Formats: sequence, structure tokens, C-alpha cells
Amino acid sequence: MNNQWNRLVYKAWSPVYDIFFNSPPFRSARKRIFQKAKIKKGSRVLLVGVGTGADLSYLLGLNIKISAVDLSKEMLAQARKKDPSNEVDFLEMDAQRLSFPEGHFDAVIANLILSVVPDAGKCFSEMVRVTKHGGQIIIMDKFASRSGKLPKPMVFLRPIIAVMGTDIGRSFEQISSPYQNHFTIQIDEGVMLGGMYRGILLQKGKAFHEGT
Repeated sequence: MNNQWNRLVYKAWSPVYDIFFNSPPFRSARKRIFQKAKIKKGSRVLLVGVGTGADLSYLLGLNIKISAVDLSKEMLAQARKKDPSNEVDFLEMDAQRLSFPEGHFDAVIANLILSVVPDAGKCFSEMVRVTKHGGQIIIMDKFASRSGKLPKPMVFLRPIIAVMGTDIGRSFEQISSPYQNHFTIQIDEGVMLGGMYRGILLQKGKAFHEGT
């Protein structure tokens, strides 16, 4: 996967994305993690890879400042339709190179993005960087088991599914391990498909410096 390919894939996905990824099981999983996150009024919140805006229904009207970024202008166009009051600042941006200062957000939300970006480690690094000390990082995504091992059928299917713009074999433990001294895990639980999809809530702790 690369950014050019992802732009093409998600341009095609944009008209029908919600049929699959805003279906009742996904809505239930999103609701579950947002209820546990308890984002406070007045918070500055970033949606990384906002997609078609499936997360917005849990955030609009909460008296928070929302920025939402995505690489695909077509996905952003769909997301804007879910924001009739124009509460959200939508920006076309690469999640691997966020143009926000360090510690800018009280909460960073990254649902179904770490399995999509070409470099999940760089994306995660950026998420940690722009989160303030004591802030939250909220993740809902599909990951390999904690051991990092994939069943043989998934090993076979992985490159095929990657053509559709997502990776079913990424390990959250491997993605996050270089930065584990900068956050604590508050919640890490299975939310869909026998735990393949996990809801993860992190709290940023020690100061972060890029490359550490």
C-alpha cells in the first residue's frame, strides 16, 4: 500500500464505505469505546483518517473543538455531509505527517486508520506527538493477535486484501512498542469478530520527542 494507491482505492470506496464500515456492528464498537473515553467539554479533538465521518455522530454537539483529517478528498466530502452545523475543521492531510504542533490536542481519535496507512509506525508516532500530556488516544481497528502470528488462511489472504486498501496482519504491539514509554494503556479489549477488532484507550504520559 502507498498513498497514491490509497487515494485511488478510497475514491472508489467513498460512495459505499458507510454500508460496510458504519453498519450496526461497527456502530456498536464505536459507541462502546467512545462511552469509555468520556471526552470532556472544551476539549480540542483530532480525528485522524476521518473517512466518511462515521465517528462524528458521537462527537457533534459536545461543545468540543474538532479537527478532522484524511488523505482522500472524496472521503472528506462524504464526511462534510454529516456536519450540517459546520462544527468541524476538515483538512486534506497525510496522517503520517500531521501539520499540528506537539501537544496540541486533548484527544486524538484513530479508528480504522493504522491498518490503512502505508507506515503505521509513523502514523502512531504523529498521533502521540500531537497529543498533550495527560491526553487520550482512542483507537478502534483490526490487528493481528498479541503474539503477532497470523493463522495460515489470513497469511494467504493478507496480500489480496491489501489491494483493497487495508492490512489485516498488523500488530499493535509492534506498531506502538517504540513509544511505549510515552503512554499508558487504560483499555485494550476485543470489540468485534472475536477480538480481531480491538478498542484501545491510551493516556499520554512522559514528554515525547520525535524519533524516541
